[in-house]
Amino acid sequence: MIRVLIVDDQELVRAGLRGLLGNDPGIEIAGEASGGVRALAEARRLRPDVVLMDLRMPGGAGLDATAAITAELPGTRVLVLTTFDEPGEIDAAVRAGAAGYLLKDTGADELRRAVHTVAAGGSLLSPTVARHLMDRLAAQDPPPSPDPRLTTLTERELQVLARVGLGETNQEIAAALFLSPATARTYVSRLLAKLRARDRTQLAVIAHRSGLTPPR
Repeated sequence: MIRVLIVDDQELVRAGLRGLLGNDPGIEIAGEASGGVRALAEARRLRPDVVLMDLRMPGGAGLDATAAITAELPGTRVLVLTTFDEPGEIDAAVRAGAAGYLLKDTGADELRRAVHTVAAGGSLLSPTVARHLMDRLAAQDPPPSPDPRLTTLTERELQVLARVGLGETNQEIAAALFLSPATARTYVSRLLAKLRARDRTQLAVIAHRSGLTPPR
């Protein structure tokens, strides 16, 4: 059972998240907090597996709470859920130790999957955030230089890698390449193994730095 602490200053948002996550039999709502200071206190008390963290709250900054929780409670993972996709805020959240960054327009199923992913030790970014991040990386990087490991990939695997570089989900990749979602997921898993990448974000970085996905 994954124990989740919900942190958001709006009571209606917290209630909605309780309802969405409560539908998953593998998730238990351990507690709630309306600000960063209270979030840290509740995380210390409850020791949840995942903290679902808003960033901008009058009751204490979510970024400060994220940094404190990840530093003090290594067994607790922080998944940011916010309205804002500003580059500086994304970078700051990653530096603070957040394991994921999602926007509040994320679908219910995707949110539940994200909680499971983060609890299992993975990391993720919403497609919109990933696209912003990859575009900035591409703008800052030297000219593309194909990763030598790409020579081990099939043409179809290269196509899937390019779509991952755009921040697309498995469902979007499947639709674009006329695959089933299960087959798209298999290709992504194969890419993670072949390229020795930790997560989809690393795959996207490889795609961009190899020139597979030009800036949008």
